[in-house]
Amino acid sequence: MDGSTAATKMAVAAIETEIGWVEIAADGAAITHCYWRNTKPARLASSPLVKEAARQLQAYFEKRLTDFDLPLKADGTGFARDVWDVMLGIPYGKTLTYGDVAAKLNAPAQAVGQACGQNPIAIIIPCHRITGTNWLGGYSSELGTNAKEYLLDLERGQGRLF
Repeated sequence: MDGSTAATKMAVAAIETEIGWVEIAADGAAITHCYWRNTKPARLASSPLVKEAARQLQAYFEKRLTDFDLPLKADGTGFARDVWDVMLGIPYGKTLTYGDVAAKLNAPAQAVGQACGQNPIAIIIPCHRITGTNWLGGYSSELGTNAKEYLLDLERGQGRLF
């Protein structure tokens, strides 16, 4: 299979939020990426799956949805997938620390942080729900930790003042 064939099968949608754009991509059968962006993606290619993901994300941002129901395909190491599975089990509005997740997986907290940074499906696989013990922790996106703070505030019912 050449690269052009693979590219034509990738569907991409985007929604605008108060702090930036969220880009969602799917390979046809599952969501493969969800990222924060500073600007609207230049190339969009719709599909029923990315339309549904965009609908669910919009409902999440409007505080009408707390659990996503989407097929996911996140490429990563076995350990990263284990961390992402823990993330998927963290309830809306709650957090765990890197140390909490490390203890569950019998692994170093730094490795948990690295797996969080490799999460290709942010928000839906809620890496924002993992924080440091006495600090916010990192967040991989074009918007940086501002996106993490925004999501945590949203889930805790706190508004943002800009």
